[in-house]
Amino acid sequence: MPSLFEPSDEHRQLRDMVRSFAESKVEPQAAEHDRNETFNVDLFRQLGELGLLGITVDEEYGGTGMGPLETCIAHEELSAVDPGFTLAFLAHALLCANNLNQNGSHEQKQKYLPGLCDGSLIGGMCMSEPGAGTDVLGMRTTARRDGDHYVLDGAKMWITNGAISDTELGDVFLVYARMQGAGRNELTMFIVEKGFEGFQLGQKIHDKLGMRASTTAELVFDGCRVPAENLVGEEGTAMMHMMRNLEIERLGLAAMSLGIARRCVEIMNEYAKDRKSFGEPLNRYGQIQRHIAESYAEWMAGRAYTYEYASRMSLDEPGTRLDSDGVKLFCSTMGKNVADRAIQVLGGYGYVGEYRVERLWRDAKLLEIGGGTIEAHQKNMTRDLSRMTKLR
Repeated sequence: MPSLFEPSDEHRQLRDMVRSFAESKVEPQAAEHDRNETFNVDLFRQLGELGLLGITVDEEYGGTGMGPLETCIAHEELSAVDPGFTLAFLAHALLCANNLNQNGSHEQKQKYLPGLCDGSLIGGMCMSEPGAGTDVLGMRTTARRDGDHYVLDGAKMWITNGAISDTELGDVFLVYARMQGAGRNELTMFIVEKGFEGFQLGQKIHDKLGMRASTTAELVFDGCRVPAENLVGEEGTAMMHMMRNLEIERLGLAAMSLGIARRCVEIMNEYAKDRKSFGEPLNRYGQIQRHIAESYAEWMAGRAYTYEYASRMSLDEPGTRLDSDGVKLFCSTMGKNVADRAIQVLGGYGYVGEYRVERLWRDAKLLEIGGGTIEAHQKNMTRDLSRMTKLR
């Protein structure tokens, strides 16, 4: 039967394919790469063979040409087994490949998107800085024209896929900067490749609480020379690129929270059926029943909101910030809370790695911070709602 979550046979087949890959290939390696803080590059490239790395990219450039609903399915299923690995996927497929597909020229798409779609290139996006996170317009990275190049100076922080190892950069990045003398809202975007003069790895960030299977890095631009043809769009116009892409990013992050919550519900449900205390299964006790029942209901509420929004979202047009912020605001905290309840239901077993929920709990916290803090979502949503008088 068609549903909000799988409105067609094609959507059901996509979910089955991604879940099978996640359970057979991604889950067995998740604990090791979390423990070692390493990125499984070889497995990541296999996502390209499945058509997922270019999930929203036009077919003429090597993508599969899918939309927001399919994006939800892929992120939910992968995140249910390894949110860290999924975060690397999101940064590549949505922040880089989708962004370039929407905003790049035909020549830029021809040059970079096939490699991003098949996994031979690993991509990311550079927006946050050491002193500019939520206040993204406070960025200090600058660009100036110098003949047939632009010269970038500054540093970017917390860049997912910024490094694929302790010493090696990712391959291609979309970098936001401000032209010297430009206004606060006048941002410009450039395509920067590994190997460009003046572009270097500052540091790979170690000892993160969670999402340890995805790499996070500081990237440095010290007189970085970027060919003029790598300007995306026109100077000073990238603010719209950023806002439009933030909407699909937040949808993907909400779907990741759904995957975390679903897996935690499954684990605590099974544990509470099998584990006995005082001669009775745990699920006979009201305190445990509350944890399981409320977790399932909250997961389904977030899932309905997220998939309903995905069904009406357009990749081509911005203007749905209220709900892109809304699904991430609700689902990120919901996923963290469900993971917390799962640890509580499992007791001591939930506190160790064997049952996975402690890793999911650690991973879940980032989703209240990355891609927009929950406080930023609250501000944005209240501002947008203040312009309305009635809701439909």
